[in-house]
Amino acid sequence: MTPFTKHECEIITKTERLIEVAAILSRQTEIAVDLEMDSLHHYQEKVCLIQVSTRTESWLIDPLALKDLSPLAAPLGDLQIIIVMHGADYDIRSLHRDFGIEVRNLFDTMLASRFLGITEFGLAALLKARFGIELNKKYQKADWSKRPLSPEMSAYAAADTSDLLPLYDQLSAELIEKGRLSWLEEECRLLCQARVTEKKGPLFLACKGAGKLKGRTLAALEELLQLRDRQACELDRPPFKVISAETLLETAEKKPRTLNDLSGIKGMTPGQIHRFGDMILAAVSTALALPEEELPRFPRMRREEPTDGSKERLKRLKSWREQHSSAQRLEPGVVAPNWLLEAVADAHPVSVAELDGIAGMREWQKRLYGQELLHELAAG
Repeated sequence: MTPFTKHECEIITKTERLIEVAAILSRQTEIAVDLEMDSLHHYQEKVCLIQVSTRTESWLIDPLALKDLSPLAAPLGDLQIIIVMHGADYDIRSLHRDFGIEVRNLFDTMLASRFLGITEFGLAALLKARFGIELNKKYQKADWSKRPLSPEMSAYAAADTSDLLPLYDQLSAELIEKGRLSWLEEECRLLCQARVTEKKGPLFLACKGAGKLKGRTLAALEELLQLRDRQACELDRPPFKVISAETLLETAEKKPRTLNDLSGIKGMTPGQIHRFGDMILAAVSTALALPEEELPRFPRMRREEPTDGSKERLKRLKSWREQHSSAQRLEPGVVAPNWLLEAVADAHPVSVAELDGIAGMREWQKRLYGQELLHELAAG
């Protein structure tokens, strides 16, 4: 099927019309879906737009205008309808987080591309290579919570799904031809279970670079991160747009005592010093006053000592992967990521049944090369 490129489409803002569109969607065999969010512009990220396309029509569904999106739950959760998405992981999580909607029969075109050995698997690259369609990236980082949507933004959003079904047609046919469709189906079943999880513990656990800090410096970083989080919430801005993590790391290390000290910290602007300077100094002072026994520690994963010969086994497995991935014309990480090879090397299975005990190993991987792995392990 050839793509259709008419990107002008109806914006759904009324419940009555959403019910009608949901009924149309429920009669389809495949639906293309994408989401737009506002994570670059607001403290609490939310879904701001849901794009859906059939073979002939597209709609933009506005969650900011609609109080109830439950009519979408039936078509998106129907096991008889294939939901085609590109890079679906976070969209699957967000649909469930914001609306309780579950996708149950997914076809992820990005995963499909990787299983076909395609190295440029971004949607824009795929549509250009396959159909000569140029996607406009102008609104990639736009604030999708703003209303009204301009005609240009609406066209941009619709373009993400309007040509996704013809792409699905091609990729699914190629997967079938190569005998790899079952690989994708297993990955997509697992992906449908992805959920947003609440972060627990100190904020420094999610701060890149915090692992190298100790004691009072780590305490200062935590106080600064907590300060930034409170200000971001108050200002309704993403924390990184209040003060960068890199700037907070340097602040924690230098432990400034005066506003003049702040001006010497890389990335600290005069505006930030004016607005947050006194609060930053107070946060540092709080950390400096903490009793020794209350100073935080960055948790270290206790790495188990490798079992006898596991390093040598891992080396052989990686060598095997290079040969196997080359023969399959796939990226090595698609065939078997490092963490999986490490788990196999440590477990040292001697039978296919023992492969079942390795967490995260897929059925398609066992079928495709389980015996080969066992052979490589036995060869040593």
